[in-house]
Amino acid sequence: MTDWSPESWKSKRAAQAVAYPCQEEVDRVVAQIAKLPPLVTSWEVLALKSQLAEAARGERFLLQGGDCAESFDTCDSATIANKIKVLLQMSLVLVHGAQRRVVRLGRFAGQYAKPRSEESETRHGVTLPNYRGDLINHAAFTPEARTPDPQLMLRGYERAALTINFIRALVVGGFVDPHHLDYWNLDWVKDSPMAEEYRRMARTIRDSLQFTESLAGEHPGGFHWIEFFTSHEGLHLPYEQAQTRRVPRQQGWFNLSTHFPWIGMRTADAEGAHVEYFRGIRNPIGVKVGPGLSPQCLRRLIRILNPENEPGRLTLIHRFGSDRIADCLPPLLEAARATACPVLWCCDPMHGNTRTTNGGVKTRNFDEIRSELEQAFEIHKAAGGRLGGMHVELAGEAVTECVGGARNLQEADLSRAYTSYLDPRLNYEQALELALFAARKMRALNGYASEDAGAPSIHKATA
Repeated sequence: MTDWSPESWKSKRAAQAVAYPCQEEVDRVVAQIAKLPPLVTSWEVLALKSQLAEAARGERFLLQGGDCAESFDTCDSATIANKIKVLLQMSLVLVHGAQRRVVRLGRFAGQYAKPRSEESETRHGVTLPNYRGDLINHAAFTPEARTPDPQLMLRGYERAALTINFIRALVVGGFVDPHHLDYWNLDWVKDSPMAEEYRRMARTIRDSLQFTESLAGEHPGGFHWIEFFTSHEGLHLPYEQAQTRRVPRQQGWFNLSTHFPWIGMRTADAEGAHVEYFRGIRNPIGVKVGPGLSPQCLRRLIRILNPENEPGRLTLIHRFGSDRIADCLPPLLEAARATACPVLWCCDPMHGNTRTTNGGVKTRNFDEIRSELEQAFEIHKAAGGRLGGMHVELAGEAVTECVGGARNLQEADLSRAYTSYLDPRLNYEQALELALFAARKMRALNGYASEDAGAPSIHKATA
């Protein structure tokens, strides 16, 4: 690709650009990060691309989840391990219920920047730049905290490296071995109405493993460790550029800050800087698809981002809201099909269902989240395809940020444990309930059983 370089995005208009006080300092930080070791490897990136190609063919299911925005202050072992535990349990439910292998893709080790609808916010007559994630500035409402600081990019790289190192240590050390399902338990949910449903499923899986091993006389291959991949929105292009490089014995350029960067809905302009940057890297990439994207624009994005129709290259993550998906999704499915390009479709049922309470608190209703996911499965099937993944924002702690779910959280409960600086996340119970629902739905659509037969009962757990 002779007309592309890691810096060619600078010739295009960059949405969500950051106005730093000193561009020279930005350039120095980018140059410093470019000299540091990569956070991921090219063979990991290509392995993920292969798995996503399998997901697009219906052989796997993509589970992408994690924080709305990571915080430097919560880069600690407990927070990271708890998110891994939730994703492991969700993936176990999906594998068991849907009889399909799962691609585990975390929104972590780089999810430090967030797009904002407004450049600034006003409090008590004082106007300051918006908080845009720890990679850019700080959350405190002071002029010093809200001034963009290039050094935060370096700190973000270091925090991402610490997170990835810990996750790799958990994987290699046997934490993710399905023989040790007890490692995946979260202490605070032992009395959860969802806990017994999960424990029953875990006992079935444990017994199945023991039976298989008894027959084989050894541990079957593939049970020993589970792969985890990282992802984040490739929003802040100077940071993404800094870790974009060539590698020995491979063609092209790789973004080695993450396995899977994605383009957000606010930056998916075919003529913009983000699309220009993303078209030149060999990573598998995602694009958020929302109500404002026309079929014509989607076809153009597909042609630009995957001109060679490479399997596993492009994932389209749609987010409409439960009340709009039935109208918005079918025309885009038809537009994508017309390109003959293999794409993986993934449902983000979170972002289109965000609302603000009368008290000014952002929240999401679990019933609306579940409804959008259910409609997505049905719409894809009616169009002759399949939904290949789900993208959720979740926490490993007992947060109360989304209403509804197994404990039927109400708006009055939000103040009890609302810790997100930005968007509301599912807690463990809500995330596991959504995975149980998705597994039952896939099982029914695949003709294994009715939606209720042979599956854990969420209604019973709620009661």
